[in-house]
Amino acid sequence: MTPRSAGLSAHGRPLQGLCLRLVHALILFPFCAVAVAQSAGDDPLPSWNDGQARSAIIGFVQKVTNEESADYVSPAERIATFDNDGTLWAEQPLYFQAIYALDRVRDLAPEHPEWQDTEPFKSAIDGDVKGLMASGMEGVMKVLLAAHSDVTGEAFTESVAQWLATSKHPTKGTAYTDLIYQPMLELMDYLRANGFKTFIVSGGGIDFIRVFAEDVYGIPPEQVMGTTGDATFEMRDGIPTIIKTGDIVLVDDKAGKPVGIYRQIGRRPIMAVGNSDGDLEMLQYTTIPRSDTDTTPRMGVLLHHTDAEREWAYDRQSSIGKLDQALDEAPERGWVVIDMKQDWRRVFPE
Repeated sequence: MTPRSAGLSAHGRPLQGLCLRLVHALILFPFCAVAVAQSAGDDPLPSWNDGQARSAIIGFVQKVTNEESADYVSPAERIATFDNDGTLWAEQPLYFQAIYALDRVRDLAPEHPEWQDTEPFKSAIDGDVKGLMASGMEGVMKVLLAAHSDVTGEAFTESVAQWLATSKHPTKGTAYTDLIYQPMLELMDYLRANGFKTFIVSGGGIDFIRVFAEDVYGIPPEQVMGTTGDATFEMRDGIPTIIKTGDIVLVDDKAGKPVGIYRQIGRRPIMAVGNSDGDLEMLQYTTIPRSDTDTTPRMGVLLHHTDAEREWAYDRQSSIGKLDQALDEAPERGWVVIDMKQDWRRVFPE
């Protein structure tokens, strides 16, 4: 039995720095009991209720891995891509990376007295999310870039690790890494056990997600894609150093997701899993045949947030994780729609 049976990496690289060791300890320990529970039976998806979604997923995996089946897909082509926010962990009431950025800007405020009277930084420092959102996407991006640029790669990693180790969700009162979805951990583990390679394809920042993805999801950093900022190389005091800049190379959302997949993976996935209209193009790219001769089995999956009691219920009108066009397109494309309230026996790890 390995931690990976709970969605953790069995062969993760040693974490560097005190903050990363803290995150490793805090994240790993709570899932030991989950790993023991999962090893007790042969059910690959113990946190899923019997239903159409579960049956469709298991049926798909069985047919693409059966060498006697006409739908067999070689292991090299078994690529599965997962969105992160709202698909692998929660995203309400604000994307967790955005909350990190607000906290980071407040920490940096003493070094930037001009921010005290300048929007959108004044709202960010005051914790005024409505005021920040009133500045539009341009204002939000200024705050995000200020929190993610002009810093070494190592310092940024330490900052995120420290934040994850010490911060609590504003309404749930628990660590952000406690708000990952147990059923999705099981799904990724099930896919990997059947020869799939799992990738994260997120609108969130690639450097942010890479801090925790291997230990939390079992996905190594080279299999993480996200919105990417530029960086430069310098020798500082004789030490090779990467400096994060404020220039965006790729916005890995909506149409940017297929572009990121094309650039980094170089193979078209046969399964894509998302939860919002930001994932629409990724599911289209994955599932729509390129020609009449393209008969490779493919699956699109959408997580519909319908559980207001255990998590949140939202879709078409939500400003975070809006699910509208993709929900309408799902029946036409044959995409599996997971109803969180009905299909998941458990939402978060215990």
